[in-house]
Amino acid sequence: MHYYQFNIGDYRRDTFHLTLLEHGVYRQLLDTYYLNETPLCVDTAVVMRTHTARTKDEKAAVLMVLENFFLLTYDGWVHNGCEKNISKYKEKSDKARVSADVRWSKRNANAMQTQCESDANHKLINHKPLTNIKDIEAKASKAKSTRLPSDWELPDEWAIWCKENRKDLNPNQVAEQFKDYWLSVPHSKGLKADWLATWRNWCRNQKVSTQDKTYESPWHKADRLRMQELAPGVATRAHDDDMKTIDEAFDSFKRPQRIQHDIAN
Repeated sequence: MHYYQFNIGDYRRDTFHLTLLEHGVYRQLLDTYYLNETPLCVDTAVVMRTHTARTKDEKAAVLMVLENFFLLTYDGWVHNGCEKNISKYKEKSDKARVSADVRWSKRNANAMQTQCESDANHKLINHKPLTNIKDIEAKASKAKSTRLPSDWELPDEWAIWCKENRKDLNPNQVAEQFKDYWLSVPHSKGLKADWLATWRNWCRNQKVSTQDKTYESPWHKADRLRMQELAPGVATRAHDDDMKTIDEAFDSFKRPQRIQHDIAN
């Protein structure tokens, strides 16, 4: 979207407490949201970098605006107001496209009828104009659908969703099966309008797996790297262990040493 309505009264009512810096940050985030028509990146560091937040105050303003006006989801930072406006915009565009297709089809049908009536000796051309609204909508929906790219790789957000909702699955191995299957599906059967939704349904329908769980979430990896500096023994734990916090993990690593020390004394 390169245009959206801006209600000054609603904006001032919701943002009267913001500083001038925070106002600027908020408007920049809204512009990015509408231009891309997608939620902001889940990684706040990426949001700061792409919006040139370099100073301490600028970064703090970005965090404050995100936490107060956006909702963190698996798809990214979501803004309810933006989502509603984008949805209305897409709905209006789709209706306009369907109306244009209907007008174009009727125009072609009338042109054909006039041509046939002007020459009674000519046979009618075997052509059936597409004037059914449902047929046009189905055709438009099919045009939006795409095939899974041949170089597709599992996005981190998709892997996190799988790990959170199906802890018994290995996201990387499921992704290999997912990719091999959909790349092998021929013709229009391999077209999907929403591949993220297809991935979620694929994970939900997977049977309980006994495969090794080698996937490591981003935050577990960060914890493991930090623990490797504090206590290498803790970092050797399996990735799929429920490591709650660094302090608890460090205490559990040091506890046997304290017990031995108590016995010796």
